[in-house]
Order: sequence, then structure tokens, then C-alpha cells
Amino acid sequence: MPTSTIFTLIKQLVTKKATNPFPVKYTPKNMHGAAKLIEDGKLEINPPVDVPENYRGKLTYDVDACIGCQLCLKVCPSEALVFKPETRKVKHYVARCTFCGQCVNICPKNCFELTGEFLIAGTDKYADDLVLNP
Repeated sequence: MPTSTIFTLIKQLVTKKATNPFPVKYTPKNMHGAAKLIEDGKLEINPPVDVPENYRGKLTYDVDACIGCQLCLKVCPSEALVFKPETRKVKHYVARCTFCGQCVNICPKNCFELTGEFLIAGTDKYADDLVLNP
């Protein structure tokens, strides 16, 4: 007897993939060596998947539009937003963000916007590109 789980499985098997494949066809023993081969043109990488519509990527923050109402702080589940009383603006730590979009939905001045940017990994979670309005 077919169940909804079977229909879901079949649907997932035939739909287009939404995640990026590993950059190279075969997993290398050393990724640094593979990066060197890619730079030299000796290894071909898999092209990235197009960013889907309504993707929730890195936030942008319009500092000038912000009125300091702090509604975004109240709804942020990961405490990625910190209020700066001296400027009455918000500081956003991207490394803490879960990209839920609640700050985007609640902001009365539309200061926040989720972009399609997904390549935000780094070794320093307090780097300039990972802290908005430092």
C-alpha cells in the first residue's frame, strides 16, 4: 500500500538538486593539494548550483534607516544582534546568525534584507565582513 513517504521519496529522486556538490569529482587525500591542481588547471571543479528563489543568505543592514526600536533584538533566537546605545543602532554578528529572517519580518523600517550570498565561511568569526556595523 503506497504511503505519503513513498511519494515524497519518489519526488525527491526526480527533482533538481538544491545543494552544491563537492567541488571535485573524487575526494582528494589533501584538499590543499587539490586547490593547487585547480589553480594550475589540472583538476576540474563542479560548478555551483544556482541560488534558489527566496534563499535566506547573509543579511544586509541599512544603518541609516534604523530607528533603534530594538524589535529585531527581541525576536532574534541566536542573539546575533547587539544594541549599541551610544549610536542607537544594531551590531550584527553573522557567525551567530541562523538566517531565520525574523529580524527582516519584524523591522518597521525594512533595515534588514536577506541576500543570496552563501559563501561566508572564514577562520575569524569577528572579521570585518562577518560583523555588520562594528
